[in-house]
Amino acid sequence: DALEALGPDPGTLTRGLAQARKTADEQLSRHFAAGTPILELVNARAWVVEQLVLAAWGRLAPAGGGLELVAVGGFGRGEMHPHSDLDLLILQPEDFGGDRSGLESLIQVLWDADLHPGQGIRTVAECVEEAAGDVAVATNLMEARLLDGSGELFEAMKTATSAPALWPADEFFAAKMAEQNERHAQFEDTAYILEPNLKEGPGGLRDMQMIAWVTQRHFGTSTLHGLVEHDFLSEREYQDLVAGRDRLWAIRWALHELAGRAEERLLFEYQRQLAARFGFEDQSDTNLGVEQFMQRYYRAVMQLERLNERLLQSFDEELLAGRSGLPSGELDEYFRMHHGYLELTDEQAFVRNPGLLMKIFLILADHEELRGVRGSTIRLIREHLYLIDEEFRADPEVRADFLALLRRKQGVYSQLERMNRYGVLAAFLPPFGKITGRMQFDLFHVYTVDQHTLFVIRNLRRFAYGKYSDLFSHADEVFVRVERPEVLYLAALFHDIAKGRGGDHSELGALDAENFMTGLDMPAEDKRLVVWLVREHLLMSMTAQRQDISDPEVINDFAARVGEQRYLDHLYLLTVADIAATSPRLWNSWKDSLVWELYQAASRALRRGFENPLNRSLIIRETREEAAGLLADQADPAKVEALWKTLPDHVFLRLDADQLAWSTAAIVGPDNPPVLVCRALVDKGISELFVYAENFDGLFAAVAREFDRMHLNVLSARVLTTSDGYSWDLFQLMDSNGQPLNASDRLRLEQAMAARLADRQARILPPRPIPRRLQPFMGKAEIGFADTGDQTTLEVLCTDRPGLLSGIAEAMVEAGVRLHDARIATFGQRVEDSFLVTSRENRPLNASQRETLEKALRARLDATLETV
Repeated sequence: DALEALGPDPGTLTRGLAQARKTADEQLSRHFAAGTPILELVNARAWVVEQLVLAAWGRLAPAGGGLELVAVGGFGRGEMHPHSDLDLLILQPEDFGGDRSGLESLIQVLWDADLHPGQGIRTVAECVEEAAGDVAVATNLMEARLLDGSGELFEAMKTATSAPALWPADEFFAAKMAEQNERHAQFEDTAYILEPNLKEGPGGLRDMQMIAWVTQRHFGTSTLHGLVEHDFLSEREYQDLVAGRDRLWAIRWALHELAGRAEERLLFEYQRQLAARFGFEDQSDTNLGVEQFMQRYYRAVMQLERLNERLLQSFDEELLAGRSGLPSGELDEYFRMHHGYLELTDEQAFVRNPGLLMKIFLILADHEELRGVRGSTIRLIREHLYLIDEEFRADPEVRADFLALLRRKQGVYSQLERMNRYGVLAAFLPPFGKITGRMQFDLFHVYTVDQHTLFVIRNLRRFAYGKYSDLFSHADEVFVRVERPEVLYLAALFHDIAKGRGGDHSELGALDAENFMTGLDMPAEDKRLVVWLVREHLLMSMTAQRQDISDPEVINDFAARVGEQRYLDHLYLLTVADIAATSPRLWNSWKDSLVWELYQAASRALRRGFENPLNRSLIIRETREEAAGLLADQADPAKVEALWKTLPDHVFLRLDADQLAWSTAAIVGPDNPPVLVCRALVDKGISELFVYAENFDGLFAAVAREFDRMHLNVLSARVLTTSDGYSWDLFQLMDSNGQPLNASDRLRLEQAMAARLADRQARILPPRPIPRRLQPFMGKAEIGFADTGDQTTLEVLCTDRPGLLSGIAEAMVEAGVRLHDARIATFGQRVEDSFLVTSRENRPLNASQRETLEKALRARLDATLETV
């Protein structure tokens, strides 16, 4: 009624349409909160928008010109969410000579009313030409719906663009498959990333539309139920498909409302709110409501992904005639190859012999010529998962087949990934089913737990093939010493299998592994190794990244826990594969060199024997001798020795011989302090900056501020004071892209540092904004103190953010605290930094001084919480 009263004036019309849209959206939002079925809501909003468009069209479109108004895309399907785009097509006759100014006013009014129109004005011939050249246009026109006009042009367009000669079914299918593959590649071919795109990502709504488009083009049916009628889906599968769509629709509706725009990504800042909106609550620190919500989402996506794969496989078999030339033939009494795809010879075979549900993956691994599994057989696997019960899991032949698969020279990862995709892995290993789709709400773990686990195995397979040696510089040389790789694959399968249960997931996972190992025909020593690897899978990464591996006691303790070289080899490979599978950006040459350094040091300790542990004085002597040899042609030995006498003994432990020689050569050279030199270490993928200057309060803050200004990432810091009052600091750095600094940046850094040290002032910069991805993870910093001899250890655990290190340094200056050493450790968004500090009188901090420092730190670390 309100629309009927509107006149043709664009300003009045815009305000009326905007108010009507707002009122309708508020009502729809209330219905959504009240639990109205989502199908009714998306249809209702499309109807509301249609009325608004028709009201504007009737007042502004040129009269008598023969124009026709057509809805396309989601609007054409009658499906719209709160901020869906409005896709319109205006058909015009070939001889249209009317005034287009009204159309321009129409589009402007729709934009100003916040309807976000996307429009095209075309003749039928232009529609045909564009559809012939672009499958996306052809797809859009398939969903066209007439809104206003005689319909003559519309019917001509539909007839011309749906002609088989324009896009024959097989060509249409092949083009849409290529389109989907390209789209999936943008998301690393996995739906299981932490901020998934629920529309475009694998298993998302676009995949469901893909099924509908192919169904419509091939069968001429506009509903998904046509797949049931043509025996491509069972009624239960159809109901699962619709339920999955409705679940994603509901999430998308809520996401649009929260974001206030057409946001399709489940960004971190919305995930907690969405979880609360759908009724998920925290059950424990290791089972957050947001993690439960996201697991429900991933499982819905997995269901759609599985149906998408099977249906497209079936379409491929029926539509692509070229497959008829692929080989066919019997493989054994149960399986045959049908045009290149594996097929079960008897639909009742799984019922009579459930063990075939495991055997099929062994067949696939043994026959590399197979392109995959026939759609009909995939369907049979899914329908017979109920046969994987306790009796099946305990069957010696089934277990033998599973172990045989892990021992194969090829196909291990691809078949385990296929087992997971078909639901067999979760059925065979019930604990694995609990981590299927399980996410961890942090930036450290980029994938769901099950996807991460499979990527660990993929990395281990890469080591076996000697691939990616540029990324994993030593893994292949260690892998060749592994006699039975299945030990590694089993450890990888179980290493995170207890995530989200509460308690220590390493201990719980070791128990799961031990229970599973009981029924496997493996040597007892291999079973013990698998269980140990699961229990200790974090030992090497935690030691390398959180402890000082230049300390002989750290190496001795680590080697003692490992015990023997075989265990060390396996732990090294599992550690590298695990870190690299956590996030694409987490593994780099720096991490590679760090873990390898620990591996080599532990190997030497094991060869030496526990009765001859590493000796601090021996290491100091060896480092000095090696560094002196490197300096033989560069510096006067007397000057070198005089300089080294000013250094505390631990310097010769903390620095390797190359670092010691490089920094020493810079000091005994022609330049007077301050000395600033920067170099790139290409093999480690980092740069090193050495600073030698007369010590003053605030020196570290001045240095840290320049790192902040240049957006550099500080990986480690060796900060010490010589006996004659000079600061000897070595920093390991990366640029903002995770690369060593180029020559220009190194020179710029040296010059900027020299200027800061000359005026002895830290360049105070305004706090940098917290990046969007970090904001949901900001929390109160954990600050702790402990006495360490004549110094105090300060530990800071908090969320990483730009300018963190310089903020900590400034707090030390404000509190009158001196820094003597620093250990920097970052795990995803989590920072665990440790500093050795004293008062200005070089004494441990007393209670009052600790309180003052903590107050200064919190002013910088926790103040940002108020703005997040």
